[in-house]
Amino acid sequence: MALPGLAALLILICCSMTTDHAISDPDPPIKNLRIDPERKRLVWDQHGNVSEIGCYVNSKILRKATKNPYCTLGDLSCEVKNYTVKVMKGQPFSDWILYPTQGNPRAAADNLTCRVHDVDQLSCSWAVGEEAPVDVQYQFYLQQSVETWQCPKYTQNQQGVNVQCHFDSISLHPQRQAQFRFLVNGTSGDSEIPCRVMIHRLQEIEILAAPNITKKWCNENDSFMEWEVRSLFTEDIKYELEIQKTELKSLRLRNPGPYTVKVKAMDSLFFGRRPPGQWSAPQHLDCGSKNASFPFWLVYLLAPLGALLLVGLVFLCRSGNARRRNIIASIRLCKRENSA
Repeated sequence: MALPGLAALLILICCSMTTDHAISDPDPPIKNLRIDPERKRLVWDQHGNVSEIGCYVNSKILRKATKNPYCTLGDLSCEVKNYTVKVMKGQPFSDWILYPTQGNPRAAADNLTCRVHDVDQLSCSWAVGEEAPVDVQYQFYLQQSVETWQCPKYTQNQQGVNVQCHFDSISLHPQRQAQFRFLVNGTSGDSEIPCRVMIHRLQEIEILAAPNITKKWCNENDSFMEWEVRSLFTEDIKYELEIQKTELKSLRLRNPGPYTVKVKAMDSLFFGRRPPGQWSAPQHLDCGSKNASFPFWLVYLLAPLGALLLVGLVFLCRSGNARRRNIIASIRLCKRENSA
């Protein structure tokens, strides 16, 4: 006999969960509530005397809209969230939507990874979702602040689905500390495909390019090497050398003998959380030979010094000759005076 009472209670709870305007306002002051993903705004059409509207995300107030019929949201997540607007002054009213629209999470792109490499190249890859429909297709976007760049070059799998994106020159956007969003959307004619997103600074995902060895020389006593490395995003860099030598007696490589060396660069602050840099090509130096290579760049430094020494010697020789002639002339003058 208690079942009718329980049914009435469930109906009462259900009705209390509906929005205010669905019950009381046939002509609501807010209509067509929607998300503008490009501008990252919660937007609505407004009419009537409404002075202040609050915007909420998952029941937490985000900000108030007093003049414009929208609220700026910042970064949009791929996680489904409830976006609500409430009239805060005047006749009570609220409306809400879910964004992004629901879909099978296992149909979204899987295992999204991105790397900056070879100084200014960006490559991102992902896998097809385990439960993605047969006609699924993915699109990649790079976003920073209010700007969005679509993928210029895709790589597809055997089924023709985009699974990798490549930017030839990320140097067009070299902000060092800015956060970028890496977003993969999915489309299908059969169902909704949720998006996949990750947020990183470009420095955090950069694989430092191999250092370019510019100078090297050695002799029987010492060895010298100089290199350079380029990076648009990493400022503090440390280096690691790998030396292949049968008898290594000193890190200073005194009396080095023949050896092979390669160099790689690493972020000196966050190397533990960064992918390792790339090794340079191995360089072989035969430092035990008497005909070991001499650094030609030293010639350009020593040549001016030699020229100055030569000029000094000529000047000293001329001064000495003049002084000698003066002494001889004085001796001759003394002899003439004595003979007189």
